[in-house]
Amino acid sequence: MDEKLAQRIGERVRFHRVAANKTQPVVAGLAGITVDYLYQIERGGKLPTITVLADLARVLEQPVDVFLHHGPGRLSQPVTSTANDELYRALTSPVAVNSPVVLDELDDDIGEAWRTWQTSPCRYSQLADTLPRLIATVEGALLTHRGDDSATERRILQRHAADLYALVRTVMKRLGRVDLSLLAAERAIRASRDADDPLRLAVSRWNLAQVLLADNEPCGAETIALHGAEELRGTSAEKDLDAVALRGSLLLVAAIAAARRGDRWTAHDRVRLVEPLARRTGERNTLWTAFGPTNVKMFAVSVAMQTGDAAEGLRLAEQVKYEGSPSIERRVAFLLDQAKGYEQRRDFASALVVMAAVERQAPEDVRHRPAAHAVLRQLVRRGRRTVAGEAARLAIRVQAPI
Repeated sequence: MDEKLAQRIGERVRFHRVAANKTQPVVAGLAGITVDYLYQIERGGKLPTITVLADLARVLEQPVDVFLHHGPGRLSQPVTSTANDELYRALTSPVAVNSPVVLDELDDDIGEAWRTWQTSPCRYSQLADTLPRLIATVEGALLTHRGDDSATERRILQRHAADLYALVRTVMKRLGRVDLSLLAAERAIRASRDADDPLRLAVSRWNLAQVLLADNEPCGAETIALHGAEELRGTSAEKDLDAVALRGSLLLVAAIAAARRGDRWTAHDRVRLVEPLARRTGERNTLWTAFGPTNVKMFAVSVAMQTGDAAEGLRLAEQVKYEGSPSIERRVAFLLDQAKGYEQRRDFASALVVMAAVERQAPEDVRHRPAAHAVLRQLVRRGRRTVAGEAARLAIRVQAPI
């Protein structure tokens, strides 16, 4: 028996059964098989014959190839959205636009793209065409200005490039493309250095640390974040609230890195160290980093979840007015932390309630973000019949590949 094929078919049969809100006895009876046989199929212990699989497909009102296809099925395939495909091509095979670029207009376009990312529940689809076009425009402008005598214009252009690639980094991370996220982060660092801009260089280090966390490299992420924070500790920087906010953002990433490598005390200490910085800056969206008291509280929840203290994380989450964050990106991340906490405590009903809130906030995030897929997958696999069914139907509504 092909065990992998049996496991894949079994998972898909169960997914579509619970999504259809049908019990095993009902489906087994309509398919003409025993309940025990269906149970064995769903757990991957039996590989059904083509005839049985066809009967199950008929009962569940699905085409047979949903269960048989060699690659993942209709609801389990990796996201191949326009945003993902077009950004991949733009980053790996850029076609530079050589038409003249007005720097102020380019700045406005990149700023609008960032506002879309931070505020729109449909930002993935809205940016699908915008970001590849902006990449082509920026790369073309960099070529055009290479021999330009105006050093000032060149530095301005590099700042715009740094801002753009910082956005591309976070989009690709959320689409699960750590490789392309790393490429964008490195381009942001290069542009920040060429622009001779200390604040953007700090943001680019923050971006790179985020990518390394996503790539399960907490030690590297911690080193880069702490180095960036130390660079901003100068006397002049301490008087600059934007620099203070960026230092706080870097220390929060370092806190998550410490939690990931198992040093819970250092992680909690760093969050406490950042609290007075947040009180100084207030809610501040410096270079789109969304730092402030609300974000610090959200990170305290994340640290608790990362260190396995779901009860404490959920307690802290109840005190967070997450609507105060200027970034829907951070609000969704916070809600997903809550959902994971409830899942860890086997409170699948509460996890489902939170996932429904995520869907209301940003349905495209449920479709695209691997963290959302992981929670839904566990709810379908481990939740009771009602919870599993609702989770499966949520996945179908937003076309989440679980």
